[in-house]
Amino acid sequence: MRLHIIFKQSYLLLAVFLWGCTATPPTTQNHGLTSVRGPDNCEVGCPTGGSTQTVIRDVYTLNNNSSTKFANWVAYKITKTSQASNRARNWKADPDLPASDTLPPAAYQNANKLLAVDRGHQAPLASLGGNTDWQALNYLSNITPQKAALNQGAWSRLEDQERALANRSDVSAVYSVTGPLFEKTGAALPARPDVIIPDAYWKIIFIGTRPDKGKYAAFLLKQSTPKNASFCDYQVTVNTIEQQTNPKLTIWSALPQNIAEMIKKQKGTLAQEMGCP
Repeated sequence: MRLHIIFKQSYLLLAVFLWGCTATPPTTQNHGLTSVRGPDNCEVGCPTGGSTQTVIRDVYTLNNNSSTKFANWVAYKITKTSQASNRARNWKADPDLPASDTLPPAAYQNANKLLAVDRGHQAPLASLGGNTDWQALNYLSNITPQKAALNQGAWSRLEDQERALANRSDVSAVYSVTGPLFEKTGAALPARPDVIIPDAYWKIIFIGTRPDKGKYAAFLLKQSTPKNASFCDYQVTVNTIEQQTNPKLTIWSALPQNIAEMIKKQKGTLAQEMGCP
């Protein structure tokens, strides 16, 4: 497993030494976290504008929010070999984040019973369980409280279509980034009244070397989405998602600005290859 994160400032000298030995690109200082560039889960630049707590793993790249206790975004890459079924759900606090900035498993006590919410993976378990560090998918930093009807309904079918894309002979990888939205003051986790449940979730997908050269689609689904709903009905532009994020995020940050501005205001055509009319 490759986890590109070093915590204590006292380890900085060791990190510099290793950098010199392995020719790893320069490190970036992040409020006590030193994240070294590693697997490219974003391809055209990870979102910018979030927090300084970014964890880079083989299985995903995650930007944590110490206030909400959830990730601002999680970026991942699905391939034909990244997938695995029937992986265990062994929930754990993220060992590479300060305990005060993330949640332990006990935080979800009675959440399903009282609020009908599941522990929803942002980076999907079935899509990425083939990675050597797949157990990190069950860290609570990658989990959010998602209404059971959404998690088991339209959101699940959207993830199914991501895998279907990745399994096509003409597709080498599916690049996705996903995250929660907080539009108003919602309900709190019963065991953690200081932790507010997100109001909605978004997911942005593209195939090819970059979205303007390939195909892309963006979706925004509220917690109240009925279980039998079609994710196709919730397609939006990337601009729509960016405007509602808090903190404000910039998606596909490495794209030239003129190209990004052009495609972010259009819905794209990938949804038509995901079963949408």
